Amino acid sequence: MKTAMKWVGILLGAVLGLWVIVVLVLYSIGQARLNKKYDIVVGLVSVPAEAEALAEGRRIFRYRGCEACHGEQLEGVVYLDNPALGQVITPNLTGGLGGIGLQRSDQDLIRSIKHGVGPDGTPLLFMPSTEFYYLSDEDLGKILAYIRSVPPVNNQPQPSQLSFTGFVVMNVTKAITFLPAELVPHDQEAPAPPEPGTTAEYGQYLSISCMVCHGPALSGGDIPGFPPEWPAPPNLTSGAGSRLPAWGEDGFIEIIRMGKKHGRRINPDYMPWTSYRHMTDDELRAVYTYLMSLPPEEFGNR
Repeated sequence: MKTAMKWVGILLGAVLGLWVIVVLVLYSIGQARLNKKYDIVVGLVSVPAEAEALAEGRRIFRYRGCEACHGEQLEGVVYLDNPALGQVITPNLTGGLGGIGLQRSDQDLIRSIKHGVGPDGTPLLFMPSTEFYYLSDEDLGKILAYIRSVPPVNNQPQPSQLSFTGFVVMNVTKAITFLPAELVPHDQEAPAPPEPGTTAEYGQYLSISCMVCHGPALSGGDIPGFPPEWPAPPNLTSGAGSRLPAWGEDGFIEIIRMGKKHGRRINPDYMPWTSYRHMTDDELRAVYTYLMSLPPEEFGNR
């Protein structure tokens, strides 16, 4: 009996030791990915100064979700605070105390927005550059103009940091894009954006961010690695279980504008309709046209 217990103890100790080694290796890999240097040269874009362009830059900044992450005054906020992953904290984009507005050139901001890389060349956590890489120079210039126009706000957010388990999750859950810089084709020129219009092509340009939650196929389902309390995003194709065909174009616009339809409310903590409501009706029609042009998918195929 004592011999059997001894061997059980040895086996458990070996398994625990192996597990510790694996975790430490994954942690080290995560650190190496965070500290990797990217040498990216970007060109400048035209930054307008007219009041109309600044207003449009603000609108784009809002419907692209930038305000939801950086705050209404661009002061920086705690975007994610989860002990299993860590803290994702957005920087203060203004020129106030603790802000980076006066420290970053336009090229620095372009490199961060479109490539997910900081001024030191290291990748930024959760910066959705896989979406912003496709921004037109015109839209990007208006966004920069708006950022530069915002009054200084004194706020000094702490830098983002992953927890120990966050480093492990980053390396075993490939479906979560911790470091979008790893997925951006830095050495390629971004494709030319489509002309604005109520077309599927322009709708795709406007809705790239939807893939983050609804999946590359936009058919919804549980988001891998996300907390269990997060509801599964719905199917955005016309496949089984999708509500979009029944809503129709007008119903789709209404639910994005109001966050509810037929008494059904949408929680903005999970679905950022409060950002998308800043799109024009024609932009939302383009998005709906694009979604309805997708091949029908079963719910959960992501």
